Amino acid sequence: MTSSAIVASGLRKTYGGRTVLAGIDLDVRAGTVFSLLGPNGAGKTTTVNVLTTLVSADAGVVRVAGHDVANEAKAVRAAIGVTGQFAAVDELLTGQENLRLMVDLSRRPARDGGRVVADLLERFELAEAAHQRVSTYSGGMRRKLDLAMTLVGNPRIIFLDEPTTGLDPRSRRTMWSIIRDLVADGVTVFLTTQYLEEADQLAHRVAVLDQGRLVAQGTPDELKRQVPGTHVRLRFATGAELDAAARVLTGSTRDDEALALRVPGDGGTKSLRALLDRLDQHSISAEEFSVHTPDLDDVFLALTGRTAEVVAK
Repeated sequence: MTSSAIVASGLRKTYGGRTVLAGIDLDVRAGTVFSLLGPNGAGKTTTVNVLTTLVSADAGVVRVAGHDVANEAKAVRAAIGVTGQFAAVDELLTGQENLRLMVDLSRRPARDGGRVVADLLERFELAEAAHQRVSTYSGGMRRKLDLAMTLVGNPRIIFLDEPTTGLDPRSRRTMWSIIRDLVADGVTVFLTTQYLEEADQLAHRVAVLDQGRLVAQGTPDELKRQVPGTHVRLRFATGAELDAAARVLTGSTRDDEALALRVPGDGGTKSLRALLDRLDQHSISAEEFSVHTPDLDDVFLALTGRTAEVVAK
């Protein structure tokens, strides 16, 4: 059974009389990607700051890597890595020198330093640019170097705060690949992002935070099934089959030009099986079918009353 890498219970935080976190509960399983979504001011950054020992909670219990955040902060810090929204790299140094600096500041034996630096440069496809100043790096290269520097300490839990903000689509997908590789190696990733597609692509579980409260938690598919609009699209070979299916599947919407029916449903395997069995009972065959669900943008709007663009502002 998979253990928990991060557990928070009743987490509360107030600033100047304003409640920023109103008793939230989190359970992040080890070796997974957990994504925290929410509009600006929802409490995402405060949550990350508490989990990474940068800010003390007013109430609640938090354990990270099995350690109590309030009483074992040093042990927590030894187990985690944090990559902020902006790359924390020294532009006057080369990529190799940035990594070497992190090795020297870490507890790694000096004899391992050269190997660690070389391995990370190769892993993040920065070997060719290793001796160039970081000031010449592209945004994507800087983000990769920043994450590579975070991995010097070999953390088992990594907090990524909007790691692909400002990157072009190709660099974003490269970063996604790196994150997937980390998780395949058993690393736990706590991700905040302004791109809902990113959470959909990477996260095993998603939590939506709004005004200091968790308004939903679940897998991306579970959250999408909570929003109306899920349907099965059936396409038929002939108009006669379309007519027959429309008579059997009452409440469906037909598209005569495409010879297709749109049938409302929850997208689950049980309801899909029942739908296909019903067609089979009437000797009706569909040429093809597909399940369409709302995306996380629809979920975000339904849960917070705001569009996803609000997150990016």
